[in-house]
Amino acid sequence: MKNRVVITGSGIVSSIGLGIDAFKKSIFNGVNGISRITRFDSDKVNCKSAAEVKNFDFSAFNIQSSGFYDRYSQFGIVSAKEALSNANLTIGETYDIERTAVVFGTGIGGIETQEKGYEKLFIQNGKRLHPFTVPKAIPSAAASLISLELGITGPCFGVTSACSSSGHAIIQSYYMLASGLVDMVITGGAEAPISYGVVKAWEGMRVLASDYCRPFSHKRGGTILGEGGGTLVLETLDAALERNAPILAEIVGVGMSSDAFHPVKPHLEGPIRSMNQAINHAGIRNNVINYINAHGTGTHLNDMNETLAIKSVFDTNAHKIAVSSTKSMHGHTLGASSAVEAIATILSLNHQVIPPTINFVPGDDVCDLDYVPNHSRASQIDFALCNSFAFGGLNTSILFKSYY
Repeated sequence: MKNRVVITGSGIVSSIGLGIDAFKKSIFNGVNGISRITRFDSDKVNCKSAAEVKNFDFSAFNIQSSGFYDRYSQFGIVSAKEALSNANLTIGETYDIERTAVVFGTGIGGIETQEKGYEKLFIQNGKRLHPFTVPKAIPSAAASLISLELGITGPCFGVTSACSSSGHAIIQSYYMLASGLVDMVITGGAEAPISYGVVKAWEGMRVLASDYCRPFSHKRGGTILGEGGGTLVLETLDAALERNAPILAEIVGVGMSSDAFHPVKPHLEGPIRSMNQAINHAGIRNNVINYINAHGTGTHLNDMNETLAIKSVFDTNAHKIAVSSTKSMHGHTLGASSAVEAIATILSLNHQVIPPTINFVPGDDVCDLDYVPNHSRASQIDFALCNSFAFGGLNTSILFKSYY
């Protein structure tokens, strides 16, 4: 018999809030976290907007060896420590460090460290790089540093699958708990992609908007890059009940699929399979799902494809389900997006409020679902689905249920 898996803590670093309380207020009030880029000279790029984390002082968090951490790892560690605190856990005292795992996602890892290294070598003609360049830049850095900071000695690894990275990390964590391999997992993802090189690379794909992110909108023009990190504490239900932990939600279904179609273009069948897997895994009918936190990047093709997939899966119920994209507020955080948006989904369940899709302009011929336009909405939410669909056709869907 498989273990039931619940979420007992969450932590976040985002452009619309440092910490869960600030993030919650922002997503329910439709706060726009997108502004002009300040992390480099934005006159060098066409897309001058991003969702940057402002006023983030890593030194204020009393992290050991903080100078050796790339910005993306900093986001991961800070969000992980908040999640642990919110789960009423104390390092080495209230949980078994050998029966606890760290599974953490990122799409591009320590890109800031890489770009600084390239600049030193190829622009400044430097002769050597810092000896910590490799451990700061690798995609598993955040996972290993969270393990180090929290003293966790169980399984620890990074997950990299583009914009579904933290979705795959959460699903892998779910299976580790359901199978009894571990009792607790610190999972999620982090990303810090607001750099000259990354923005230029994304501009090359012609998928960036010029100002704001407008998912599913008639006037959508592309996505906006964002940075941040989100962490969840997952436990078996038995372990959570034994220590009287706060239970935020339960994971009742998960789905994963690959399009096997194209490096960039989405295919309809992949997201359909992913959502159907999650629903079938949960053993429920799709008409009991009240909310979908969509991948909703704001690109013309992605939003159309996701809308058509939702219509295929939910049929006549599709127009009855609230669908929103919080990327309109916090930008596309790439490998961290699944975790950031899972937290938004869990907050929706906890407070029975659906966050809006801001910047929304109606009138698209295909995107005609209920996208909760521009203002949040109080609503009964028992089941909520969270989608992430990455380049390369890498799809995840996670179905959450209100515990109480």
